[in-house]
Amino acid sequence: MRTVYDADLLLVDDNPDLLRLLSDQLSGAGYRHIRTAANCAAAQTAFACKTPELMILDINLPDGDGFSLFRALRAKADVPALFLSARDADADRLFGLGLGADDYLTKPFLMQELLLRVQHILQRAYRTELSRTRPSALRLGDRQADLNDATVTLSTGKTLSLTATERALLEKLAENRGHIVTYDALCAAVWGADYAGYENSLGVHIRHLREKIEAEPSRPRWLLTARGIGYKLAGEESR
Repeated sequence: MRTVYDADLLLVDDNPDLLRLLSDQLSGAGYRHIRTAANCAAAQTAFACKTPELMILDINLPDGDGFSLFRALRAKADVPALFLSARDADADRLFGLGLGADDYLTKPFLMQELLLRVQHILQRAYRTELSRTRPSALRLGDRQADLNDATVTLSTGKTLSLTATERALLEKLAENRGHIVTYDALCAAVWGADYAGYENSLGVHIRHLREKIEAEPSRPRWLLTARGIGYKLAGEESR
């Protein structure tokens, strides 16, 4: 796994609408390997075909319960898990966490909260693996970007999460640090060769990225505009 977005995710829920929504939101956030199952039997089959890097399990399933499923799958491989449940009793949450789950989220929940929890679980569980492929920390003045964890750490120690698009943009700019990267090259790096229609949104994503890596986004020192051409990530010597 090179980044958290390369993780194989297994979603288990008997609600097809929620399963579709979860898949769409995770895919939109940049996760590329998502498998789904609507019951325990399907989850067992999917797990046997390929061990996932993270399981997101509903508690109430038509042919069993998420707790029992978790125990059965964990006996095969030590895979991180996030429980989803309409049960909001402390006893259920503590029971799930006591089994060894990494987190427990009560329905209904904010989708952004789910995305953040998934990202944090993966960063924590696979920190050693991710560090093996991690390039030198990207220094941006008193801020530090980590492309593997998709985070920016401020001088205060506060950590900001990068979206998949922001991370892809920063990675492309970092690969060519000190040099202009054209609009076309950036679009292709983020959306692939068939990026027609995305050009207009590039500036919006660049603005959001500046808000995270720049102390003064309106007066950028690092992510610079080459008008009519593209953008450049300034080198340390350009400060």
